[in-house]
Amino acid sequence: TQTPLWLGARHPGELYLSAILGDGLIEESAWSRDRISEWCAGRPLSPAPPEELTFEQRLHAHPLQPRIERLTQGPFFHWFGYYDKAQVDPSGRYALSMEVSFEDRSPRADDAIGIGIVDLENGSAWREIGTSRAWSWQQGCMLQWRPGHASEVIWNDRKDGQFVMRLLDLESGEVETFNRPLYHASPDGRKFLSTDFRRIQDMRPGYGYPGIPDPNRDVLAPEDEGIWLVDLETREERLIVSMATIAAVPYPGADPENDKHYVNHVQWAPGGERFFFLDRWRSPKFGGFRTRAFTAAADGSSLRVLSDRPGLSHFTWDGDDRVLIWRGGAYRVFPDDGERREIDLLDAPDGHVSLLEGPWAVTDTYPHGPNREQRLYLWHRESHRLHFLAGLTSPPIYRGELRCDLHPRVCPGGRSVIVDSTHEGIGRQLYRVTFDALSTLDGTK
Repeated sequence: TQTPLWLGARHPGELYLSAILGDGLIEESAWSRDRISEWCAGRPLSPAPPEELTFEQRLHAHPLQPRIERLTQGPFFHWFGYYDKAQVDPSGRYALSMEVSFEDRSPRADDAIGIGIVDLENGSAWREIGTSRAWSWQQGCMLQWRPGHASEVIWNDRKDGQFVMRLLDLESGEVETFNRPLYHASPDGRKFLSTDFRRIQDMRPGYGYPGIPDPNRDVLAPEDEGIWLVDLETREERLIVSMATIAAVPYPGADPENDKHYVNHVQWAPGGERFFFLDRWRSPKFGGFRTRAFTAAADGSSLRVLSDRPGLSHFTWDGDDRVLIWRGGAYRVFPDDGERREIDLLDAPDGHVSLLEGPWAVTDTYPHGPNREQRLYLWHRESHRLHFLAGLTSPPIYRGELRCDLHPRVCPGGRSVIVDSTHEGIGRQLYRVTFDALSTLDGTK
């Protein structure tokens, strides 16, 4: 096998050799493949297992031919951002989008973007419904349909020196303003989680918003900031988990005198009883940033560490009791039981995964190969069969903070996704990728 194995202690979540050592050889230097083969041929060993297909071979073994259509037009640029919120309304007719006149630099505090609706049943006609001065290239302004409310749209903005959330009722035209910015709305749409975009911008530009400095810039783990719970009906807002509380939970290599923490990527579980978030900190001891994954009850209690191992990245809830996370070269499931267990599912490049019906998921990759192709594919999570949907090129200018990830967002019905892409050479625009009904795909062969 070419897969690295642990020989000896069983490291949780890693592959390990399960065998009885009946004989041992100690050599002064490593043997060549030919010498190992020659030695094995003279011993009563079982046949070598067939070579496993690489990810690339598996990805292209069962390609589909989906319909790909551009939904937005120039001369302006359009995108939606992250993949964990509703871009399309429950009827499947209206898609939300942001619009901007430039895409070659970081946003400045005075840069406003348009908020609009694309009519998917009327030639993708565009209608502007608002503006925002609180946005980033990767996550936009957290624009989304309010869960459980088919005619209400929510997004972040800036007002009177603070970041706020706007709630627009499309039927009445009324706009409400809430004093804290939105990070993730609860599944029933009655409340939302908020965190400090000033601190995110200070520590990782491109994910927070410019224009307002972090008042805790010199504080390693503030007691007055962290994760807030905001009630949309009563307007009550409470700090339910402070950064000081998070930082106080022990972790390997902790350096309380120097580690500077921030919270990012907050997401409710489907049932709304718990939520997930990442604690990230700048570690002078190790260099760069380190990450660990937490869950907590809806009121901030019952704080649990899912993992503090290296390589944690994109995620989605898989039901209410476990989280699917890409970590260290593979998608893995992390049960939300406080045991810090992980179960390997699929060796694959890092991507932005969302679940479809049954065992199906859709995800993507970062730019790959000389053509910088971003791959979009379906994944049958029981058989691990992959169905290649599209390879969309990303010109070299889209790097770092300015990159344009596909971030596939599932449309109602689960038969199509909308992505942000630059593959046509006209800047970032929205594209809908429609594939066959999942019931016609055989994920078991």
